[in-house]
Amino acid sequence: MASTSSRTHGIAGRIRTAATNLYSDNQSLLGDIRKSFNVLKEVAVDLERANQFDKVKEIENAAVELLATCEHCMHLSSAIQYVGDNYEPPPEPSQLTDFEKLLKNEVAKQKAKSSSTTVNHSMIRQFREAVWNVHHAGQPMPGDDQEDIVMTSTDGNLRNTTCPVSGKAITDLEDPVCSVDCKHIYQTKEIMHYLQLKGGRGPCPIAGCPKMLQADKLVRDPLLLVEIQELRDMRKHQTADTNVIEDFTELDED
Repeated sequence: MASTSSRTHGIAGRIRTAATNLYSDNQSLLGDIRKSFNVLKEVAVDLERANQFDKVKEIENAAVELLATCEHCMHLSSAIQYVGDNYEPPPEPSQLTDFEKLLKNEVAKQKAKSSSTTVNHSMIRQFREAVWNVHHAGQPMPGDDQEDIVMTSTDGNLRNTTCPVSGKAITDLEDPVCSVDCKHIYQTKEIMHYLQLKGGRGPCPIAGCPKMLQADKLVRDPLLLVEIQELRDMRKHQTADTNVIEDFTELDED
């Protein structure tokens, strides 16, 4: 009985390690995809300035396809993480686990309950806004309504916009880390000090979050850095748009 338990524990541990490595690789891929999306957006803006409108449409179509790939990778990351955390080896050593089927089933579950479509809607709208503002800065895009405004104002996958320990805005963090379990974001130095005070393990300091934190479940996620930079860029563009509107208002008053 002891040997069986030891075998099961050892296999589960190796699966968790493999899943952690796969998750990290997939997050790096997600980061690269998001960077590529931003490059496409910059190219589309340049083409719009050059009045090459057919080329802009081609770039937009490519951006939509890239976001579909991004969505699949997001589901795969969640599936890998779930399988790694919850995998239990079969009781008999002769029984083999079909990991391909296991992951496919979990990806389907993640897709069914995911809100990534909303995130992608926001990203493609940011793409179209950037192109639209080349010739129509300060003017609303055709078809704008309240739903679009609400969805564009979201911060994508970022679960919190302020570090609960340091009090700093997420966009001001020098060394952010993310909890693997609850996805909340913290400044590394402050959250590690918090965990030291709690004896190495403590509740997430975000009000209402039921998850427990520990150092080995905090990661420097490459996708997180991309999403934080996207949030910085989005807020910078929103500030610029506001300044343009204010300038037009002042002209009207004159």
